[in-house]
Amino acid sequence: MLCFSRPFLFAVFVCLVILNGCGNGPAISPQSPVETNPAYSSLNDSIDLSPNDASLYLRRANRLSLANAHELAYGDFKKAWSLKASEDIALPYAANLQILGKTAERLALLKSCSTKFPDNQRLQRLLADAYGAAGNNDLALSQYQQILNRDPKDFESWYEEALLLEQLKDTAEAISALRKAYELQGVSSYGLELAHLYAEQKNPKALEICNFILKQDSGSSLIDPLFIKGIYYSNIKRYPQAIAQFDSCILRDWKTTDAYLEKGIAYYHLKNYNAAINTFNMAVTVSNTDPDAYYWLGRCYEASHRNADAISNYQKTLSLDKSFTDAKEGIKRLQSGFGDASH
Repeated sequence: MLCFSRPFLFAVFVCLVILNGCGNGPAISPQSPVETNPAYSSLNDSIDLSPNDASLYLRRANRLSLANAHELAYGDFKKAWSLKASEDIALPYAANLQILGKTAERLALLKSCSTKFPDNQRLQRLLADAYGAAGNNDLALSQYQQILNRDPKDFESWYEEALLLEQLKDTAEAISALRKAYELQGVSSYGLELAHLYAEQKNPKALEICNFILKQDSGSSLIDPLFIKGIYYSNIKRYPQAIAQFDSCILRDWKTTDAYLEKGIAYYHLKNYNAAINTFNMAVTVSNTDPDAYYWLGRCYEASHRNADAISNYQKTLSLDKSFTDAKEGIKRLQSGFGDASH
């Protein structure tokens, strides 16, 4: 029987690993758990037999993505793209890069796609989104306009452009773009986004859109239209009507934290501090990690001259969000003896 020393066996093992790493093997390293996972064995064998078949890497990348193994999928997407720069690879590859936060690489990929596949509207929209994600808002808006100049009926581009304009605080242009999107495709998500902007502008058109959507809600399950109506009434200081809408939200889903918060704020403005405190306590019951609920409890206690309780809740706010400036100012105000319920 042949015997080998341990150093000799180790040297053989190292050589085998080096040899295995050479050539056109799979994109995933030999140490990857995918290599030993029986669920991938057939696909791994196929890749070993046909290492230049982009479709095999794409299949494995997609399966890895479904398993949330995005880092592993990245190697396969990259390999597939290097073998065959096609649209069906570009789309999931771009999604993978977005998930992994590889902003610059995603932008570079989509720029190349813009040239390779100029007629693919989805890839063109993704390029606009990539510009925005990279902070190049002017280029993003320019890209959307190029798309819409070619196809003014591309409702998705109108909608995505509106969301970017909303982020940029250009409310008037955001409303204009949303109206186009909603006219072209009357889906509830477009209508509700438009209604939200109208509500913030104190425009009664918010109520028209929400009431229309609620009429289509045969199962009486939607909450957002009721919530937006509540925001509209709060913004025009019709607080009892706002409270009624927030109550309707809570009736449909008692865990709607934002409805408790906005309802409590409405009570605060009505100077009904006890009702506000009860409401904010319900918000805390539903979600005890929301700094806003504790902050507004602090406001209510301060307005009720219960300074110790106010400080305690401002401190709870800061324990959840150290950057909550208003809570810091509340503590300073009360500790200095100048608590003011009108702040």
